[in-house]
Amino acid sequence: MKNAMHLLRAHVGLLFAAAVVPALGAESVEVVVFGATPGGISAAIAAAKDGRSVLLVEPTHRIGGMTTNGLSHTDFRTFESLTGLYLEFTRRVHAHYAAAYGADSPQVRAAFRGTQAEPKVNLEVFQQMLREHSSVQIRTQWTLTEARTQGPAGNRSVRAARFRDAAGALHEIEGKIFVDASYEGDLIAAAQIPYRVGGESRDEFDESLAPAEGSRVELQAYNFRLIVTQDPANRVAPRAPPGYQREIFTGMLDLIAAGRLRRAFSFDHASDAVMLASTPALPNGKYDANDMGRSPVRMSLPGENLLWPEGDAVVRKKIFDEHLRWNVGVLYFLQNDPAVPAAIRDEARTWGFCRDEFTESQHLPPQIYVREARRMVGLRIFTQHDTRHADNDARAVLHRDSIAIGDYGHNSHGNRHEGGRFGGVRHGTGYGSKFPVPAHQVPYGTIVPTDVRNLLAPVPVSATHVGFCALRYEPIWSALGEAAGHAAHLALQQGAAPDVRVVPVDRLQRRLHSVGAASIYFSDVLPGHPDFAAAQWWGTLGGFHGLAPRPPGNDFRDLFGPKIAGQYFQACRNHDAALDRVLDADLARKWSALARERGGAAVALPVADGRTTRGDFVRAAYAAHGLR
Repeated sequence: MKNAMHLLRAHVGLLFAAAVVPALGAESVEVVVFGATPGGISAAIAAAKDGRSVLLVEPTHRIGGMTTNGLSHTDFRTFESLTGLYLEFTRRVHAHYAAAYGADSPQVRAAFRGTQAEPKVNLEVFQQMLREHSSVQIRTQWTLTEARTQGPAGNRSVRAARFRDAAGALHEIEGKIFVDASYEGDLIAAAQIPYRVGGESRDEFDESLAPAEGSRVELQAYNFRLIVTQDPANRVAPRAPPGYQREIFTGMLDLIAAGRLRRAFSFDHASDAVMLASTPALPNGKYDANDMGRSPVRMSLPGENLLWPEGDAVVRKKIFDEHLRWNVGVLYFLQNDPAVPAAIRDEARTWGFCRDEFTESQHLPPQIYVREARRMVGLRIFTQHDTRHADNDARAVLHRDSIAIGDYGHNSHGNRHEGGRFGGVRHGTGYGSKFPVPAHQVPYGTIVPTDVRNLLAPVPVSATHVGFCALRYEPIWSALGEAAGHAAHLALQQGAAPDVRVVPVDRLQRRLHSVGAASIYFSDVLPGHPDFAAAQWWGTLGGFHGLAPRPPGNDFRDLFGPKIAGQYFQACRNHDAALDRVLDADLARKWSALARERGGAAVALPVADGRTTRGDFVRAAYAAHGLR
């Protein structure tokens, strides 16, 4: 296809083989969520809070997605971007450590307000949150085999999905609303919803971060997020992985001889190490070990995952096994091969896997980090432009149909690699560190298909490759999943033929605000604040745009407050609501015009008399629109 741009539909016969074993009798539920990722869990809980019956289906044996599979060093920039169910999750994690070790314990400090936790603790907290909702049924080790659609082109619906359990039995589930919260987008493919794989050309969406030519190989590389420790009491030495062959790894010896490789782990992205031990450390002396951009030996393997998005179980297992062999084999080689200098072997041997993590899978995460796979083509395609500053504004471009926020930026671990696994040149890396962006909004249309009326896709979200690089983080996926769960409820209120494409976004936003989920970023009016819902409503209408100019520079020091630690910063600059500030005459005129535009009773609004505050006006406008 032109520019390898692949606007694709699923090859259902190849990817989702027709069932051979007769299916059991069909079960029926209001909302079917496929993928117990943080996005899927949030979708299930949100729908359950609205009184809906939910079936949450996970193809592996472990719920929680990457948050329980090694990605414990959560990707966000500022704590103020965490809202809704994800914020509740982090608060529960914090409470877990406080109850287990004491409020002033090292574990509580290491938990970093509950955002940095051991995988086993993240798993326990997710399980606890789900147990509180009896209307959510959970099925693990159920793989998707088929999605049955009905209706004319352009207005189809998913009638049922079929799943195969671990014993081989088939289960047909009829649902009124379906949610694809899988990293791979398997459900949208099975439903024959258009999607993309790979990257767009720079010209197609006028994205400066995109390559000149679009290509299927512009797919982010994968690796495992290993959990490691230097604590001898909890350390398990890596064993040779299945299929280990020494000659695969001997290229590291040349790098060692050249002085380019001096150790196994680095805490600070040093270029002479292989793996990054992400800081700050996790509780109990554990580290989330990740691919490191400056190393001559990378844990991620761009190009070797290209068949994963559309691959069947056999293809994916082959890719999984090769990445496991590489990620574990590198460390095993450095620890044990006699040709490795003793100093490097000794340093490498201070590290090992955690005895009390992933006990059912030899202390290795059972899921690989699928950074990017299929991306739905929905009502709205999120692009690089959705994260840019509004004209002469500290804030990003305004989206009045926003349902979630993010602040991390476009980040990629590389899409292509020239040369062998030792050295070479990596392409398509590091957008986030080179081009920080202001906190931004995510429109509702990014989770909504164009031609299927009863499916939402909060994880394989509708975005370009570059746009997806700003959305592919568990807090954002969780926020989008939460919005999908509430949207499912609103669609079901329509009656017998629910249509997620016509859900009233203003009602969805009000529901999100009522549970502490944000549609616009504030540094000072956070969930739990008495004016949170009113400020969110007014800010999403645009009330707080245009109050501060765009910063003169474009790096982290300009966009955010001082660094806290690692990749984390204090709140975005000039993103405060300042509700206690006296309302000046110019802003009063602007806000009164906005209130009239939205149909509010302007006569009920206060005037700028030297005593009226911004908060007085916002609260009055909120009431004038019947939104007390």
